Amino acid sequence: MGAPPRELLRRDGGKIVLLVMDGLGGLPDPQHGKTEMEAASLPHLDALAARSSTGRAQILDPYLTPGSGPGHLSLFGYDPQRIDFGRGLLEALGSDYPLAAGEVAARGNFCTIDAAGLVQDRRAGRPPDAECKRLCEKLTQHVQLDDADFVLLPGKQHRFTLVVRGNGLGHHINDNDPQVEGKPPHPFAGRDAASEKTAALVTSFFEQARQCLRDEPQGSGVLLRGFSSMPDIESYDERYALRAAVIAIYPMYRGVARLVGMNVLDPGTSLPEQIAVAQREWDNYDFFFLHTKDPDTAGHSGDFAAKVSALEAIDQHIPQLEALLGTGDDNVLIITGDHSTPTIHREHSWHPVPLILQSQRCIPMPTPFHERGVMGGDLGTFSAQDLMGLALAHAGRLDKFGA
Repeated sequence: MGAPPRELLRRDGGKIVLLVMDGLGGLPDPQHGKTEMEAASLPHLDALAARSSTGRAQILDPYLTPGSGPGHLSLFGYDPQRIDFGRGLLEALGSDYPLAAGEVAARGNFCTIDAAGLVQDRRAGRPPDAECKRLCEKLTQHVQLDDADFVLLPGKQHRFTLVVRGNGLGHHINDNDPQVEGKPPHPFAGRDAASEKTAALVTSFFEQARQCLRDEPQGSGVLLRGFSSMPDIESYDERYALRAAVIAIYPMYRGVARLVGMNVLDPGTSLPEQIAVAQREWDNYDFFFLHTKDPDTAGHSGDFAAKVSALEAIDQHIPQLEALLGTGDDNVLIITGDHSTPTIHREHSWHPVPLILQSQRCIPMPTPFHERGVMGGDLGTFSAQDLMGLALAHAGRLDKFGA
């Protein structure tokens, strides 16, 4: 499972394009029995699926719900349960922060906390990026830590990254995010002495942030999760003999790609611009990872119609994406998700995600592209950690095993 034997890898062969539609899969809506993908009009994806190999990728063990970082690492062919990392590391790397050994990073949310200390909105009304930057600057000016300092990296909407810098810090700390509204943030605690030191520092940061932000109507507090430091991990070039690039708008996804050695390209601001970047850089890389966020955002909001619209909007650009492959016999296109985010669930789920693999070596099945449709595909349900091996085989980048 995971990486093919290194002696079988070839430096020549086709290009591989992976489009991850974040939060792709769903569950049937009780009112009409259809999933978001079944309710959406997806003519281009359906046509592509009908001439491709299809199936479902099991991101983690069948009963485990993947976070975004583990979901992508699994698609990239790594076992996220064997890598000591967290969301904060990925956010820092995705924000072009060169996280050094001993520094601890955490993913942050600005949130709304009421006078009783209860979280009323985990995302502070999804403020514009400029507001997030203003709040980060405010905290930087007014919060101080004893025997340590910190850096705040503004992200999209309510998101930011906290990096704590000091001596003897550990990263084995629980999240304070309760994951639901109406409850107080959890107290921080470390699992070892070094992590206890960090827990005390972030507790001080949290309490000072509450005081500093007390007059803010929505961004009145902070939630922190995914504490992590830099691990030692094999690169894409070492693992697959691929020159790889990421074209993703959100920092976290650039971060997880940078973690495995992908080069980060300027993505623009939309999927058409991302595809145009891949076209311009086509001769410089063997593997392109593109990411689009909108289906996941709608899933977390519980907005069935919005997720349907997001899927339909992506479908309009599939011909442009297919055109990247041109007439190259060995080129491969993969479209899937990093996890399911059903709108009736409002969170990630453990369900396998639908997948299309298009190449000249696939066995087409006339199945529509949705959760139940791809169950009839030739790939069946398989471990996402085997996806890169399949991609390399279809791209003609693996030698024969044995005589």
